[in-house]
This record gives sequence, C-alpha cells and structure tokens, in this order.
Amino acid sequence: MKHFLKQVQAAEEELLVGNVILYPTDTVWGIGCDAENAEAVKKIYKIKEREESKSMIMLVSDVDMLRHYIKEVPANFERRLKDQKRPTTYVFSGAQNLPKELIAEDGSIGVRIVNDEFCHRLILQIGRPLVSTSANISGEPSPKTFSEVSDKIKERVDYVVQWRQDEKTEAQPSRVVKIEQDGSLRVLRE
Repeated sequence: MKHFLKQVQAAEEELLVGNVILYPTDTVWGIGCDAENAEAVKKIYKIKEREESKSMIMLVSDVDMLRHYIKEVPANFERRLKDQKRPTTYVFSGAQNLPKELIAEDGSIGVRIVNDEFCHRLILQIGRPLVSTSANISGEPSPKTFSEVSDKIKERVDYVVQWRQDEKTEAQPSRVVKIEQDGSLRVLRE
C-alpha cells in the first residue's frame, strides 16, 4: 500500500506542474495529463504524433465530477453505469469547462468513469479529470501491457508510473458508445 500511495503522490506532483505521465488505467496503458491544462494536452498530441482534429477522452472519478464538464447528463445515465459489464467510454455532446484542444469539433467529449483504484485515487487527489489516450504513436497498435509500450513513448513523457508495470494480463481498450439526443446509445466500438 505504501508503494501505491507513493506512486499516486509522484504522479499527482507531475500532473500539477503540467507534465505528461505514462500510467496504468482500467483498460490499456495510457498517456495522460490534467484535462484542464491546454498546454499539457498539446504535449500529448506531439508525443503521439497525432492530428489535433482527433479528440482524446478524459477519465473522471464519478458522476458528480462528470456533471461539471458536460452540459446535460441524461437522467438514466447512472442506471446505465450499473448495467455495464466492462469499461465503457461515453461520448457526450455539450462539453464545457475544458480546453478547446480536448473537445471534438462537434462539441463532444469521450468520458469514462474509472473503476481502476490507481486512476480513481489520482483523479481525486488532483481534483480534476485526466486525459487518457493509449500509450502509442498514432496509428500503431495500443499496448496491452506495459512491456509493449515503445521506448519512444517512454522517452517522450515526463514521468512513468511504476505501479502495475509487471502485470502480464493483456488489457483491452474500452467499449465506446455515443449518447444520442434522445438518450439512446449508439455503439462506436465494441
């Protein structure tokens, strides 16, 4: 537990000064930063060699945090969370209180409420969402374990979290669904 808390604190310190971290999530290893820091978001695009027109997602701790960044959360959303069987990213219209670099051209943002203990604790510590994007160069396969993260990525980020680096279980990307105007869901990635 002591090592876990030290890793959370170290990552928190990096995020609060605008740095980019490589960290474990409830899906694949991710590159992240403070979601409210526009300069840090720009750094991630450079690290990934990704077009800025391709949006990234953010991780939040709970529905209350989500409400600060989305104009309208559907009434049935919390029930849907209870029914989900695996990590799911929800694409919401009406993103707010975020840098324009993080919001898609249509005003939407992908959001996942994390179940991962490390991510959850880190988000609570900084009091803001984390940007999360797979730890790969754009167009290359997403790393399913830490050992699959390229040296190029490891060298470009400001800090590499030590927690869970030895895990061998291959992770999968999240399911992605868009919440339509009428509240229905459209699957974008299964």
